[in-house]
Amino acid sequence: MTVIHHFSGSENMLVLITYDVNTQSPGGKKRLRRIASLCTDYGVRVQNSVFECLVNPAQFRELKNKLTKEIDEDRDSLRFYYLGDKYKTKVEHVGAKETIKMDEPLIF
Repeated sequence: MTVIHHFSGSENMLVLITYDVNTQSPGGKKRLRRIASLCTDYGVRVQNSVFECLVNPAQFRELKNKLTKEIDEDRDSLRFYYLGDKYKTKVEHVGAKETIKMDEPLIF
């Protein structure tokens, strides 16, 4: 079943993107690298195949289109979790990896 989400406005929202790419199939490792690279362009890796992306609706549509063109729908899978613009009250982190405040300046 395909669910169509309509996003309006220009406010940023948090989308959690997870993927599973079959690296045993021809081209799988290449697809895996391309998908990870696309996600890195829009968000932060929080686990191996999990990214938190703080995007506006136009950026999200662009990213989703790029990702769905990359996967092999017979072998791979993508999941999008829409946490919206009130994501600060929806995400709790426990553990070693430090949480990045994505809506604040990042200083290296």
